Amino acid sequence: MSARPPLFQKILIANRGEIALRVLRACKELGIATVAVHSTADADAMHVRLADESVCIGPPPARESYLNIPQIVAACEITGADAVHPGYGFLSENARFAEILSAHGVAFIGPSAEHIRIMGDKIEAKRTAIRLGIPVVPGSEGRIENEAAAKKIANEIGYPVLIKAAAGGGGRGMKVARSDEELSVAFATARAEARNAFNDDSLYMEKYLEKPRHIEIQVMGDGRGKAIHLNERDCSLQRRHQKIWEEATSPAIDAEQRARIGGVVAKAMADLGYSGAGTIEFLYENGEFYFIEMNTRLQVEHPVTEAITGIDLVNEQISVASGRDLSVRQEDVKVIGHAIECRINAEDPRTFAASPGRITYYHPPGGLGVRVDSAVYQGYRIPPYYDSLIGKLIVHAMTRQECMMRLRRALDEFVIDGIQTTIPLFRDLVNDADIAAGRYDIHWLEKKLAASTSA
Repeated sequence: MSARPPLFQKILIANRGEIALRVLRACKELGIATVAVHSTADADAMHVRLADESVCIGPPPARESYLNIPQIVAACEITGADAVHPGYGFLSENARFAEILSAHGVAFIGPSAEHIRIMGDKIEAKRTAIRLGIPVVPGSEGRIENEAAAKKIANEIGYPVLIKAAAGGGGRGMKVARSDEELSVAFATARAEARNAFNDDSLYMEKYLEKPRHIEIQVMGDGRGKAIHLNERDCSLQRRHQKIWEEATSPAIDAEQRARIGGVVAKAMADLGYSGAGTIEFLYENGEFYFIEMNTRLQVEHPVTEAITGIDLVNEQISVASGRDLSVRQEDVKVIGHAIECRINAEDPRTFAASPGRITYYHPPGGLGVRVDSAVYQGYRIPPYYDSLIGKLIVHAMTRQECMMRLRRALDEFVIDGIQTTIPLFRDLVNDADIAAGRYDIHWLEKKLAASTSA
């Protein structure tokens, strides 16, 4: 038996906030030295304080720091880092970044540049999913060239339809049409939004599902033809296409469905030769799963999967990227209880306006089954330049009902003063009868918020 490849000696974490601290902790537990990079606005960030080394890579704007590839590569060379963990966001799904690191002899802790590129193009991703046997939403086979072609496809698959930007994300370049007349407006608007947001006005179309849930399957591959799934997460509670509450397992999926779609996805990733962590996202309605996209990185909501499986996904990412085999087989993956994650944002809980500023008092909850992933601390000043996510509250219990009770208790303990946060929103949601019964879809939260605003 050949010896296992050694782990990396020093990992540069090309990110900030809670995910940078999450990766740093995994590295420390593995005995791997860490390098934090930061903008001038993040000089006093927790991950910078705890890392073995730190390098300032530019001023506050992300394009001049966390998206500045030459500066990050230079930081690798200065510190001797032999690998980069990109976290999520920023450069985590940038194929060119992965290629440049490789050219400089630095490993990218993630999938191949080829797989990042394929799955980053929504149309190519859908084609690949079809080829791999993953069920997809009915729609256009590729880019839609003009409005006439869009109307032809819409009448074939039936209204309502969803126009989407091929290079899209975050709900931009995404419009619903319920008739030919609405399609004319939606097509022109989506094209303009896509051009402005992504410098690419390519569009495609899918059948619009009325009341779907957002179900995603966590996968892990070794890049050599082996892959496993780690069950699903339900991410249906969303605002403006942004997830705010995730849970595992889904209250809408039974064991047979879980095993079936998980098996399809794991086989597809094995056939693709996928390496590292990834998430296959589906819309789920009337017992059927429809592929919408793949994220070729670690997800914000990965802790709920860790809670129900006991598997450290960041540890596994680092191990696989080092050339090691997967540490678990599919038969080793078991569901243990239920987990829920609430994304705590520095925002007004009613208007959702950003609320940067200094935290004057900070008291996170604790106790059995309670985890808080956050990089903030008392006295920390939240900068106005980045995403408003400041932490994640994750609770785990043996049943969903017990998990809801634990979440209610943890939210009552959570205190963050000096800024506004979305904690009051979650205190409301955890006491909602529909949430308690698991009766919600991807439109539920927006309808609730709209009703509360008009009341």
